[in-house]
Amino acid sequence: MLVEDFDYNLPEELIAQDPIEPRDASRLLILDKASGAIRHSIFSQIGEELNAGDILVINDTRVLPARIFATTDAGAQIEVLLLKQVSLNSWEALTRPGKKTRIGSRLSFALPEITAKVIDYGDEGSRIIEFYHDGDFFSILERLGEMPLPPYIKKKLLNQERYQPVYARERGSAAAPTAGLHFTETLLEQLQQQGILIEKILLHVGLGTFRPVKTEVVEEHFMHSEYYRVSAETAARINLARQNGGRLIAVGTTSVRTLETVAADDGSLSQAEGWTNKYIYPGYQFKIVEGMITNFHLPKSTLIMLISALAGRQNVLNAYQEAINCLYRFYSFGDAMLII
Repeated sequence: MLVEDFDYNLPEELIAQDPIEPRDASRLLILDKASGAIRHSIFSQIGEELNAGDILVINDTRVLPARIFATTDAGAQIEVLLLKQVSLNSWEALTRPGKKTRIGSRLSFALPEITAKVIDYGDEGSRIIEFYHDGDFFSILERLGEMPLPPYIKKKLLNQERYQPVYARERGSAAAPTAGLHFTETLLEQLQQQGILIEKILLHVGLGTFRPVKTEVVEEHFMHSEYYRVSAETAARINLARQNGGRLIAVGTTSVRTLETVAADDGSLSQAEGWTNKYIYPGYQFKIVEGMITNFHLPKSTLIMLISALAGRQNVLNAYQEAINCLYRFYSFGDAMLII
């Protein structure tokens, strides 16, 4: 299967630069995965597409202000983008310019209570950086760092919380699970009152999810690992709801990959945590996910491959063309799609 088969042309003006207000005012394209039929709605009306007993599975990871700026002991100014924590005080990170950060390079920051040292090389040009700090690292990072917005967003984000879902809880992601950005507290309450279960799992999003696919053949791409966790209580509630006929609808590709990593061949869940490099593309047989809420993704990305595995490549490409024709907003701050 060729990566080129997942390409499409997007007018640059359809790349959303600002989050919409309120969050649930975004448009919603509804794609029937069996027939390919398309309908249009508003995200605040998503409850009309769901039934009592259905299960929405959300990823409650929280994005770190993972972009920080440093000075090397040689006087070079660099940017450090934290990707994932690899030990108590060490992180895998991208540095720019990378040639300024060799093993042994010492880093200083705008706050005196934190310093760092490059201790190793990581994958694909990344660095392993050990931090030395007085006080809680994450609290220092909140004062020091910036939100790591994708490069296609050119405008400065004034309200950093708009790059977090309202239910974001556990810090650790390098990017937002953007399908969750459309929910408001009020909408979540309305859905629960409607009898829809809201269940939380965790996957800390790494930039590997969003790295461009550099191979020509889909199957030759390699996914980087990301940390996930599913509690015993959550697994038991989802199993029971599915036994009672509830449909499982994952919110975002991160939830899909976590659920499909943990699910047994019979679709049952149990308590689990670890690292997943689950790579889903057409031909994959889903074990538990029956539908999903997602944003519109970049051409030739692993994300568009994943949704094509669920809904069919041609159905997805047709839906994307319809969204373009109807001037939907694309990517992280864009509109949403419900595949069901």
